[in-house]
Amino acid sequence: MNRMINGLRRTVAGLALLAAALPALAATFAKGADVSWVDQEESSGYVFRNSSGTQTDPYVLLKGLNVNSIRLRVWVNPSGGWSNGADMLNEAKRAIAQGQRVMVDFHYSDTWADPSQQTKPAAWAGHTVAQLQADVYAHTKGILDYLKANGVTVTWVQVGNEINSGMLWPEGKVSGTTNWATLASYINNGYNATKASFPSAQVIVHLANGYDDADFRWFFDALKAAGGKWDVIGMSHYPSTSGWQTTNNQAYATMQDMVSRYGKPVMVCETGMSWDQAATAKAMLADLLTKTQSLGSNGLGVFYWEPEAYPSWQGYTLGAVNASGQFTAALSAF
Repeated sequence: MNRMINGLRRTVAGLALLAAALPALAATFAKGADVSWVDQEESSGYVFRNSSGTQTDPYVLLKGLNVNSIRLRVWVNPSGGWSNGADMLNEAKRAIAQGQRVMVDFHYSDTWADPSQQTKPAAWAGHTVAQLQADVYAHTKGILDYLKANGVTVTWVQVGNEINSGMLWPEGKVSGTTNWATLASYINNGYNATKASFPSAQVIVHLANGYDDADFRWFFDALKAAGGKWDVIGMSHYPSTSGWQTTNNQAYATMQDMVSRYGKPVMVCETGMSWDQAATAKAMLADLLTKTQSLGSNGLGVFYWEPEAYPSWQGYTLGAVNASGQFTAALSAF
């Protein structure tokens, strides 16, 4: 009888500890949005409205939808200046004003970086690998110090964007077993620069195609063997409106494998679905949130990519606002 009572006491105590931990996990879980286009959209005359049609700051609208974290990209010397340091600072300060945490997404390019293109900034074009290592460190630390000096605390830093094939091509382009030491050196310089500016910031290495566990294994096995450093494994996840359940399950299997294989937490840094399929997008996002949160402290968050993108904005159709600038039902999953 005493053994049974003691067992019950241990069970009750364990449940109490779990119950105490759940609010903390819920508070730290990132329900996020990448809104790097906001300033540019507003400068082009686009506005955002609440459900009653009243023009409202999009950061306020997102906060009302439980978005507690904002992701912002930064390019080195972009044409037109959008997504440079000053533009990102303005957007980061708007997020901080709403109590939202900030992720900085370094592309290490003057334009879009993804699996199909990882073009060096023009100013770095003729540099050696050693110079590029120094460039990554200086650019990363320079931007982060600039944010810090202007009152912005950074919670997460992405060292590269969708770097399935490496970054700063051609020297940092990985294929098979080639160039991993170079890529690892770039990542480690970004990692070290981040820690020098924000010691508690978590450094994310981010790949596209979260459904493809084999590609994630290939990449992180090779990066680990080359001495690469990271705190978080990030993924992009863009399922189709038909069959999204299968793709969500595949992404979840990748998350579980990454946690088990490398002992690192995971995060969905980008997700999205067609703006005019809001009900389906909401169901997909709700399921993705549930799956990610089920990993406990190893599931750090989910970020919707550019939900404020108008249906007609630069040909992008995976935002989550209608033609009047009102957020659709998709984000109500948060």
